Amino acid sequence: MIESEFINWEAPDGDHPARRLSQLSYDAVSRKDKATWLTLFADDAVLEDPVGPSFFDTEGKGHKGQDGISAFWDMAIAPIREFRFTIRDSFANGNACANIGTFSTVLEDGTLADTDLIAVYRITDDGLIQSMCAHWEVDRTMASLRKPE
Repeated sequence: MIESEFINWEAPDGDHPARRLSQLSYDAVSRKDKATWLTLFADDAVLEDPVGPSFFDTEGKGHKGQDGISAFWDMAIAPIREFRFTIRDSFANGNACANIGTFSTVLEDGTLADTDLIAVYRITDDGLIQSMCAHWEVDRTMASLRKPE
């Protein structure tokens, strides 16, 4: 596991390539390192966050390829001041892993939000992320919005 004050890994941590890539992804996001984050994805990767139609992806078809994933970063990750990841469980099998946890964010105006989710990572034979599908509900995240105390 990568040591980071922004990642609280409470889950099993057996060495598995998909699990390690998920951890590298969380680390890059927490450091706001877009360039490193993009290197984790295959050229034809697909990112769905959340799965299905949302304000990030009105058609619900996912963000495809390096250009689409880069645009997702600019729209959904760049505006966030801080990310903290708490992973409570992780299942790694074959070329994939599914992590269960909460992504806590601080928006630019200081508003806090928590997103409970399951994030599924599938990887290529070359050790890159082929797809990342985050299952979470926008309404539940919106209901968690609050100002800091």
